[in-house]
Amino acid sequence: MEKLIIYTDGGSRGNPGSGAIGVVVCDSREKILKEYGEYLGENITNNEAEYQAVIFAFKKVKALFGKEKVKNIELEIKSDSELLVKQLTGKYKIMEPKIQLLFIAAWNSKIEFKQVNFINIPREENKEADRLVNQALDNQLSPQTLF
Repeated sequence: MEKLIIYTDGGSRGNPGSGAIGVVVCDSREKILKEYGEYLGENITNNEAEYQAVIFAFKKVKALFGKEKVKNIELEIKSDSELLVKQLTGKYKIMEPKIQLLFIAAWNSKIEFKQVNFINIPREENKEADRLVNQALDNQLSPQTLF
């Protein structure tokens, strides 16, 4: 069985405000295989962005490795969002309707993998994913000029 370690982060400037995600896909030795930063749009909360990052990670791993191979892949998803990790591991209830929908999307994506573990890490250990979030926000929010 192959193991991948994925660092995810989501952020919002304004909360709700401009949102973006960062995802870092690593092999089992934590060598970076792929990095993604993507702008989500406006009126996004931090918690929504955190969930969107996990859902995005599932989709990208499936795209990278194929639907058949992911059945044998173990994922270790690391996030600095305690709320996200505690909700996805069943320790916290989900009261917010938008988050309930995102939880269902994440949960349905998770079942295609051999095993998925969610791990809460300190913010200092999630710097690369956080950098990708901020880069996506900065790129979207900075004025674009042609000359």
